[in-house]
Amino acid sequence: MKDEVYTVKKKSHVGKVVGISAAALGAVVLFFASTTSVPAGNSGVIVTLGKVEERTLSEGFHFKIPFIQEVVNVSNQIQVYEVDAPAVSRDMQTVSSVIAVNYRVQSAKSADIYREIGGDYEAVILTPNVQESVKSVTAKYTAEELITERSAVSEQIKEQLSAKVTGYGIQIERFNIVNFDFSPEFNAAIEQKQVAEQNLLKTETEQKEALVIAEAEAKKKKIAANAEAEAIRAKAQAEADANEMLNNSLTETVLQNKMLDEWDGALPRVTSGEGTPFLLDLGSSADTQTADVQ
Repeated sequence: MKDEVYTVKKKSHVGKVVGISAAALGAVVLFFASTTSVPAGNSGVIVTLGKVEERTLSEGFHFKIPFIQEVVNVSNQIQVYEVDAPAVSRDMQTVSSVIAVNYRVQSAKSADIYREIGGDYEAVILTPNVQESVKSVTAKYTAEELITERSAVSEQIKEQLSAKVTGYGIQIERFNIVNFDFSPEFNAAIEQKQVAEQNLLKTETEQKEALVIAEAEAKKKKIAANAEAEAIRAKAQAEADANEMLNNSLTETVLQNKMLDEWDGALPRVTSGEGTPFLLDLGSSADTQTADVQ
């Protein structure tokens, strides 16, 4: 009898322990089912019995209705989407482009984009709109312009793409054309053109250098000619001055000789104020001239 009572008590105690453990476990399960955590850079989209709520949860710890509500994390961080985008240029050249798009889902639109599109918004929104934008803008440029005006082409594609996807809640942060690739025939033509341009540039450079050398030589010759002309002018002036001096000297000598030839040997007479005549004696020296009073 005592053994039976002991067995009943033992079973009752075990039942209580199991019950308490079960309750504790249930409480733990209920607690975790009632809480959620939204990672940094994400928005928590609340789904109640399959219906997407308008409000979203911000980063951090939150409570929710257990077993009724589900929280789906939608990333609002910048993501990179890379895709091949074939197109045709204005001059009908086939262009293979590799496109890289940096985008983010706007936090305020996280619930809408999850409700209307779901989690595969890259395939549903970005892929077709990227392809369409690339084709549309590429068709406005020749193949050569796509290379020389790459930045402008990239900016135009970004503007068109932004206009198409912003309404869905996707914000384009940056658009990059990673690579342009053309047909082998076009690449060969571009290479030939570059070679021709380089040869032309080389020829123009050589012509400019030859012109500079020719101008320098002409300037040098002009300076030499001016110097020679100046030397000739100076020499001629010196000869003219010498001839003038010689002519003056010859003229004086001729006049003196003529005077001597015409002199009759008589000395000139000079009468003073009192009427007394003076006789001038011309000697060999002008400083030793004397006058005799007759």
